[in-house]
Amino acid sequence: MPEGHSVHRIARQFARNFVGKPVAASSPQGRFAEGAALLNGRTVESVQAVGKQMFLETEGDLWLRVHLGLYGAWDFSGEILVDPTIASANGRMGQTNQRGTDLDVPILDAAGENSLSSIGAPRRTRVHVRMSEATRGLADEGAEWPPPVVGQVRLRLLTDVTCADLRGPTACVLQTPDEMLATVAKLGPDPLVGDLAEGEERFVAAVRKKSTPIALLLMDQAVVSGIGNVYRAELLFRARLNPHTPGRDVPEETVRALWRDWVRLLAIGVETGQMMTMDDLSPEQYRAAMAHRDDRHWVYHRTGLPCRVCGTAIVLEEIGARKLYWCPRCQA
Repeated sequence: MPEGHSVHRIARQFARNFVGKPVAASSPQGRFAEGAALLNGRTVESVQAVGKQMFLETEGDLWLRVHLGLYGAWDFSGEILVDPTIASANGRMGQTNQRGTDLDVPILDAAGENSLSSIGAPRRTRVHVRMSEATRGLADEGAEWPPPVVGQVRLRLLTDVTCADLRGPTACVLQTPDEMLATVAKLGPDPLVGDLAEGEERFVAAVRKKSTPIALLLMDQAVVSGIGNVYRAELLFRARLNPHTPGRDVPEETVRALWRDWVRLLAIGVETGQMMTMDDLSPEQYRAAMAHRDDRHWVYHRTGLPCRVCGTAIVLEEIGARKLYWCPRCQA
């Protein structure tokens, strides 16, 4: 499932390519035909990501809410305007994480996880790129326009030069302004939305009043927005926190440290497009980690492998119907 950094990057792509423009909307699959008809011809006025959900505002006080869920993805094609202030694989990456490390040679992720590097250099370019948790784009010069519909497209949004196809979302619904605000009100704080200090207080209060294991609380989108399986495992390891500890038993200073670490890791994820959670790497180690996801995490997806700190085998268990990776010694 796409985690918070991916959804924020997708929202930024919509902000650059769709806001201020009228869209032709259709539902090639047919499952969103009525909604597409209502959207058709309206101008996109704003876009906002909150955790794992994106909200697209159109004229006439009509909002589109999209939750990609486990299988959803956006496919962009046409002229994609990439923000030159955000690092891409054709420029410098990881300044946030590497304290000034200067990496000028392109880093290509074999798993295709970096959405902006898939789009290409910070300029207008005609491409085809999928944006979800694992993203990959291919140059598509001279392709047919509008692009042919491929597969089950729930919603197609089309400007004169850019196309966005939505496939397999958990939610794709239209909302009134009041309904949109009510949806957001049910979500936990997102470090990139609203006041950081206020978000921290909300997070601390929500965690400290519950007997639920902290591993479940971090995945509860009503407690904190945007954290998924990868960030959950990594945040808990970085805090050396036993995932089964009840929220109310986690020291307040540890809860605050979790929030501040999430603020930091989310910023890195938005900048690089990858869930980089390891610190103080050499340029060579950093390059390897950016190219291969198995080299950029402490415990996630490392079942049975030795802990990078103590050598104990990483444990995999199921909690809340999701996989949890942790070190039984470092996080005892």
